[in-house]
Amino acid sequence: MIEDLSTRPDLRVPALGLGGVGGEFLQHDQTGLLAKSSHLAARWPEYFLVLLEDGVPVARAAAVPVAFPTAERPELPDHGWDAALIWAAEDLMDDRETNTLIALEVMVAPGRRGGGLATKALEALKKRASETAKHTLVVPVRPAGKETEPGLSFEDYIARRRPDGLPEGPWLRTHERLGARFVKVAPFAMTVTGTFAQWRTWTGVELQDGLTVVPGGIAPVLASASLDVGVYVEPNVWLEHLVVRASTC
Repeated sequence: MIEDLSTRPDLRVPALGLGGVGGEFLQHDQTGLLAKSSHLAARWPEYFLVLLEDGVPVARAAAVPVAFPTAERPELPDHGWDAALIWAAEDLMDDRETNTLIALEVMVAPGRRGGGLATKALEALKKRASETAKHTLVVPVRPAGKETEPGLSFEDYIARRRPDGLPEGPWLRTHERLGARFVKVAPFAMTVTGTFAQWRTWTGVELQDGLTVVPGGIAPVLASASLDVGVYVEPNVWLEHLVVRASTC
């Protein structure tokens, strides 16, 4: 069963209990504060979906509506996930009509991953896009499998293919199986900046001058001891799912 927060606001807290994406430090992306569940629940509850089994949340999916493309937005942004939130906030404040849905996250309960729930969540987002007259679902995909190879070139990682021709990265593979097409790399999808002390608190790792790998990162942190600052810039991949319009008959 799939519910959303517009009809089941009581599901917000248990759905968030499924966990988060990546390392704890990603919670300190300042733009990401716009994605607080309280904001999503208040403004776009119909796009916050919860998958239930026997009444218990096993996966969630959240998205925001935006106007795209427009004259000032001819292509998807290099700043990926962060820019998606800014676009959604701008359109909300301007009361602009929207026609595209951007997925912010799909999260599956840790013990249930690999069982097809992520596919069901994506299909549910595509269905909701259709039901709300959105022509496209676009996703700044975070290839979580790259966490095991943070030093590898991002382009090299996403270019890897299995013998059957599908991407080696499991999350990229899930999207492609559902018909998604590659649009572009978003080289600055998420940015987290902090002092050496903050990074130590967030990751348990002492930064070094230059590049430092941290748990849960798909790229290293670039740090300067003299400036007491570490900057993490995460790339993502923009993928596009075309949406079949719901029948009006």
